[in-house]
Amino acid sequence: MDFTILADIVIIFALSTGVNLAFTRLKIPTVVGYLLTGILAGPHLFSLVGGEHEIEIMAEIGVALLLFTIGMEFSMKHLMRIRRIVFIGGFLQVFITAGVFYLVAKQFNLNWQASLFIGFLVALSSSALVLKLLQERSELSSNYGRTILGILIFQDLLLVPLLLFSNILADSSVDISKELIILSLKAVFIIALVYVSNKWILPKLLHYIALSKNQELFLMSIFLICFSIALLTWNLGMSIAFGAFLAGLMISESEYSHNAFANLLPFKDIFTSFFFVSIGMLLDISFIIANPALILLSVVLVIVFKTIIAGGTGFLLGHTFKGTVLVGLALSQVGEFSFILAGIGHKLSILNDFNYQQFLAVAVITMALTPFLMRFSLPLANKILTFPLPKFLVEGMFPLKEITIPNMENHLVIIGKDASALKLSTMASHYNMPHVSIIFDPMLAKDKMDKGDKVIYGDAVNEPILLKAHADKAETIVVSVGDLIPAMAIVDKARKINSKGRIIARTHKTEHIDDFYRLGADEVLPEKLEIALDLFNRLLSGKMLSISEINQMLNNMRNLQLKEYKQTETISKLSFFDEFASPIISYIQVESGSICQNKSIKELNIRQNTGVTILAIRRNGEVLEHPIPTTIFIPDDIVIILGNNEQVEKANAFFSQKGY
Repeated sequence: MDFTILADIVIIFALSTGVNLAFTRLKIPTVVGYLLTGILAGPHLFSLVGGEHEIEIMAEIGVALLLFTIGMEFSMKHLMRIRRIVFIGGFLQVFITAGVFYLVAKQFNLNWQASLFIGFLVALSSSALVLKLLQERSELSSNYGRTILGILIFQDLLLVPLLLFSNILADSSVDISKELIILSLKAVFIIALVYVSNKWILPKLLHYIALSKNQELFLMSIFLICFSIALLTWNLGMSIAFGAFLAGLMISESEYSHNAFANLLPFKDIFTSFFFVSIGMLLDISFIIANPALILLSVVLVIVFKTIIAGGTGFLLGHTFKGTVLVGLALSQVGEFSFILAGIGHKLSILNDFNYQQFLAVAVITMALTPFLMRFSLPLANKILTFPLPKFLVEGMFPLKEITIPNMENHLVIIGKDASALKLSTMASHYNMPHVSIIFDPMLAKDKMDKGDKVIYGDAVNEPILLKAHADKAETIVVSVGDLIPAMAIVDKARKINSKGRIIARTHKTEHIDDFYRLGADEVLPEKLEIALDLFNRLLSGKMLSISEINQMLNNMRNLQLKEYKQTETISKLSFFDEFASPIISYIQVESGSICQNKSIKELNIRQNTGVTILAIRRNGEVLEHPIPTTIFIPDDIVIILGNNEQVEKANAFFSQKGY
């Protein structure tokens, strides 16, 4: 029995583990580590791997699973929303890039067939690499992320026509009209299949399978859907990866897509690593050593021209200068499908051996540089913006309409574009709480503007944006921004312009809590801890404990987890870390029929019975500040109280119909 492939896998895993361990400590993206692993283990250096073909098969599986999960994240509705980006943006980026590099290739004395072929090879970017990086950074659904995805989808759609185009360049006797008719029929069939499956077949099928409550059966069914559609598109002459993306779209509307996504993540990450390893194996170090100036010039030309063209496409689609830079650098590399086309072009003698090796070297190097380019794209854009640029270039060709925010006081300012910030805005609207949202995503900002919400598009790190939302006079400012540095900068700016307002900040990790408090935050919510506490709360709710007992246990657990931050000078001023939670301001409605109806504050002895302090009463749109003991409660009064969680729970029961 031949165990060559098993030995190859062990070698790849061993090298990847060592390289990525070192790269992680140096804060170098792991993708670069996988590419380096491929270079080391490949036939052009140490020749440690023998089963290159088998590795390529696993690489194909990895790309398929990656595109499958992206399809599940995206959905048909999102795809239809970016159809303008797919067809207009994708067309402009591909054909302008192909035209420019056709002219560049002609300068190297290549014939027109090879020059045009190279133009289209360079025009394609790496779906596997770029989408993986966007997915890891949770930026796939951002405005610039949607543009990148739309252009990459168009590039993937072009694979079949480009395969046909390769045959035409090599053999002029190909019947073009016949091939185009066949291609059109295939496209109609695929579109119909995706629509019908997404609408009727797969949601019902997955529901039926889920009823069996067999997780193994469910996972097998997901793999079956993914690979069967991928195999179908491959038999139709399209790529396996594109078929997997379509399969993901088919089940994206199902209520079980999130469960399927979670189950596939470990498999996707493992198999995707083989893809980057297989790409690294293609690089011939000796060719680079023999032609360093040519390779360096080619890499620079590809990155510079592709960045300008892709960024210009983003600009024409309405991006600001910052978005233009992000889109341009994200699409500045050569893609994985170009390797397939280059291999075919080499076999058909469109490319000679030298040009083929030159292309492989440039493609692998640009892919290796992409994680670094994407990481530094935002700082680069911010640096360039410090120069006096034309207003139309900074704001984009289609800037959002200016919304005049009326003079507001004691309102809520919500900063962020994540799900938490958006849902908080929806809740505030539902209860008619005056608020302004600051969103740094023009697409989301426009959607909320169209719904009539008070929204400001911009980066809240800039003080004028905060002042435009009247954050200097806000009662509460919520900062729900995923990136640590911008979030801290926003808290710092907000505290400087508003010394009295309450600032609530969200952070991913508990170790950053102290930093936020030192910058002026009043409350910091460590996201992962709060999720764990919420799960613990649900667990306790099933054990027949009282609300006060549950709150006591949750507060104790919160204090235990955050005890290392209790001793800091800033935080010690807060009672948040005492036995109970910190006092919070809450709003409770006096319900008709409650024991409080038509009774005064003095009669009810609220302070002694619940522990809360009554700050004000809102009645018929007016606020009665500092109510006196003889103030009588009437139905529908909104009582504004101050107290910790347990005290608020008691007061809530006190003012309810059931009574205390």
